[in-house]
Amino acid sequence: MSATTRRLTTAQALVRFLSAQYTERDGVRRRLIAGTWGIFGHGNVAGVGQALVEHADVMPYHQGRNEQAMVHAAVGYARQLNRLSAQAVTTSIGPGATNLVTGAALATVNRLPVLLLPGDYFASRAADPLLQQLEHPVGADVSVNDTLRPVSRYFDRVTRPEALIPSALRAMRVLADPAETGAVTLALPQDVQAEAYDWPEEFFTERVWYVRRPAPDPAELAAAAEAVRAARRPLVVAGGGVHHSEAEEALRAFADATGIPVASTQAGKGSLRHDHPADLGGIGHTGTAVSDELARTADLVIGVGTRHTDFTTASGTLFQNPDVRFLNVNITGFDAHKLAARTLVCDARTGLERLTEALTGHRVQESYAAEYRAGKERWEQVVETAYRAGDDTAVPTQTQVLGALDAVVGDDDVVINAAGSLPGDLHKLWRSRSPRQYHLEYGYSCMGYEIPAALGVQQAAPGTPVWALVGDGTYLMMPTEIVTAVQEGLPVNLVLVQNHGYASIGGLSEETGGERFGTAYRYRADDGTFTGAPLPVDLAANAASLGMDVLRAKTVRELRDALAEARASDRPTCVYVETDPAPTAPPAQAWWDVPVAEVAAREAAVQARERYDAQVAGRRRHL
Repeated sequence: MSATTRRLTTAQALVRFLSAQYTERDGVRRRLIAGTWGIFGHGNVAGVGQALVEHADVMPYHQGRNEQAMVHAAVGYARQLNRLSAQAVTTSIGPGATNLVTGAALATVNRLPVLLLPGDYFASRAADPLLQQLEHPVGADVSVNDTLRPVSRYFDRVTRPEALIPSALRAMRVLADPAETGAVTLALPQDVQAEAYDWPEEFFTERVWYVRRPAPDPAELAAAAEAVRAARRPLVVAGGGVHHSEAEEALRAFADATGIPVASTQAGKGSLRHDHPADLGGIGHTGTAVSDELARTADLVIGVGTRHTDFTTASGTLFQNPDVRFLNVNITGFDAHKLAARTLVCDARTGLERLTEALTGHRVQESYAAEYRAGKERWEQVVETAYRAGDDTAVPTQTQVLGALDAVVGDDDVVINAAGSLPGDLHKLWRSRSPRQYHLEYGYSCMGYEIPAALGVQQAAPGTPVWALVGDGTYLMMPTEIVTAVQEGLPVNLVLVQNHGYASIGGLSEETGGERFGTAYRYRADDGTFTGAPLPVDLAANAASLGMDVLRAKTVRELRDALAEARASDRPTCVYVETDPAPTAPPAQAWWDVPVAEVAAREAAVQARERYDAQVAGRRRHL
């Protein structure tokens, strides 16, 4: 042990340690843990809570209202800053800790860093059982925090003060590693949090975690370049890794040099500006017609920073060319090897730069470029129709809501969404103008993400207009952080779309034989059916009661005016609009596999199964 020590409690030592951790990439240094969200209870109030008071000079504190929401806010913050800076979340034991699980899963699924610090039971077992303790009959060391193990990239229970030293260092390594990052959990027994220890002074010295940009292997690079040169109909699928790596300029240079078109996943949209000649918009089940048409005939699919989820591949039915092959540029071998692909296991920006150099002088045939540009132009007319059709004095459709927002936002505004029917409409129709403008959480598609994530984005980008787009179903999941926005003075804008039900799942229910059962907010009749009358619920009044300024819009014209007023405001503002529930977005351009009842008595389900069997016959396993 060092000759120089500092006597602190375990919680105090952790806070001091976290305040001295930094990341650095391309010469830019950031705090790795820039602040801590917290809700206090008996599992953390006297430990981490006291430490945050003791060391408020080095660790900003943010008060949340819901533990899951705090994780969402931290995830929004980390995504906005390309995973180079993160936040911590502390909770009590019991329900405070288990409320973290959904947020942790979202973070890990999306490869986004967040540090979770839940309280835990007494390591000494001095008080046993505790309030809220789960007593496991065959595992005395099991606590509710073990539910966080499968959704964490690193997990440890710190049962002695000195055990924090290796555990904290391992936690920072995982958080800062772009190939491993996600939720990291340090479960902290409440007695250990308060226990004092003589800490080596070196534990608190400034430490920089360098975020690597690994280059591709030369042999892999040569094989990749050969595959691209041999392709006649190549297509890039840009995923979230393009943004995380800040590879947007490298992707643009690649597309300019080769003429290869670019389609994007939900996480990758905005990798190219919408008006770039090679940008085809979204791909897959919620993609554009031009992207999906090209995907069906592509002979080489170049995935850059994508996980190739079922929405992207249309559940294995999208890439129909019998000779199609895949090339994946990804920082993780796990994702790079999907679809039996050739691999470039490397940083996305570095990989694209090296591949562009290796392809000097190579371009796709002009007939192919003309084909996809004509398809892009046709789709732009579809977008215009969806955005602008109708009377300015009429009740707006959902796509007209997006058109009105499109007319108001600036290039650097951030638009956040995660669940419901809006992700599909946005993926098809939204015109991304900058790399950070389109913020869709679709790896976990978690209802309730949007409002807290907007807080995190606003913290990461002060002065940037931030829009949380939510439907009524999502709003009812988690409106609590409106209070936090008001308390912290974060001028987020909420666009609350009221169509009196779960529009997305209602449509899916109808398509799969469920007849929209349980998807509308309506009065229930004595026989268990739902009447046509909507419930007398006023969500705008609810938002106002939580402290937001609320603007109600009844027509398209009023909506545009309200959005402009909200953007100019320096207070948290809600624009509330009831929409015409009739779907106006273009239909899905590709399939998505949701299994339908194989046998049923109701005709709707029988017909749905016939449609399902016809679609599933087109599935391929790419080997």
